[in-house]
Amino acid sequence: MSCPIMEVREGPPCEERLPTPGAEDNPTDHPELEGESGTDVKKPAEDLSDGKTDGGELEEELDPRIQEELERLNQASEEINQLELQLDDARTAYRRILTESARRLNSLATQLGACIEKARPYYEARRLAKEAQQDTHSAALRYERAVSMHAAAREMVFVAEQGVTADKNRLDPTWQEMLNHATCKVNEAEEERLRSEFEHQRVTRQCHGAEARVQTLQKSLKRVIIKSRPYFELKAQFNTVLEEHKSRVTSLEVSVSQAKLRYSAALRNLEQISEEIHARRTKGPLLTLRAPPLGAEAPTPMTDSEMDPTADTVSLFSLQTIASDLQKSDSVEHLRGLSDVTSLDGRDIEAEEGESSMGRERAGDRGSRGTFGHHRSVSL
Repeated sequence: MSCPIMEVREGPPCEERLPTPGAEDNPTDHPELEGESGTDVKKPAEDLSDGKTDGGELEEELDPRIQEELERLNQASEEINQLELQLDDARTAYRRILTESARRLNSLATQLGACIEKARPYYEARRLAKEAQQDTHSAALRYERAVSMHAAAREMVFVAEQGVTADKNRLDPTWQEMLNHATCKVNEAEEERLRSEFEHQRVTRQCHGAEARVQTLQKSLKRVIIKSRPYFELKAQFNTVLEEHKSRVTSLEVSVSQAKLRYSAALRNLEQISEEIHARRTKGPLLTLRAPPLGAEAPTPMTDSEMDPTADTVSLFSLQTIASDLQKSDSVEHLRGLSDVTSLDGRDIEAEEGESSMGRERAGDRGSRGTFGHHRSVSL
């Protein structure tokens, strides 16, 4: 005898639902996810770093630029320290010589008396004459350089004119441009030559005047000049030594400034490299240790029914039993007026059809009252 097809409908969600038979016999697929109180226990996140620790993820290969900049930073720091020590020593020596020179000159001036002040104009004129000679020499060098540039520019103009006048280059714009450029150079060189010539003439006249004044003072102050000579000679010696120490101090100050600039540049480079690394880490993919959704860790294992073909028959009888129980619990009220209750087993087909139609009518009435029911049909 073939099994009848049974249609079972559940009531609205507000009604009490009976537990599914056999549910207590089926343990959960993930027993490790349930706690003692029945609440779910989250599975700890799996390590997604392929065996790498968190510290290992953050460890990156050291940028070689960092090592280079650190070496430059250390080198500049050591150089600054050494130069500052040398600068302090040079300044101390300069102050010591300055103090010693002032003490000795004052002592000598006390011994010589008023002849020093009387002979001072002569030595001042000598100093100015010496500076005028140096200025004259510099002006002469500038004038010679301007004359050489003017001659070279005129030679360039001559070559450009020869190229332009040639038959094959009459329409060549390159030669025209070269001629114009050479002409501009000649004009600039001519102006520089004139300025240098005028400056040379001026400083030459000034030098001649300073030398003439020196000769005049030397004749008029010959006696006091001889008497005060030890003082001014000693002063000239101290001035030479002080100039040397002053030049050394100035040179060390420049060196310290350059070393500090290199130190600052190394610091800026390190800061820039740090910002680049931080930006690269921020823009890079972020590794988040999150557990995959439940059921996504591994493929769904095969059930016993898939592994054992004989389990289909057992499942069929189980479904028939469940459908029969549901039929008894849901539709027994509609069958009170029937004479033959054995139709629940599928023996009376007509009674079963009447029962199904009555169940559908009641379900329609429930739907008209605005309640929503969950319908489930089981076909055997």
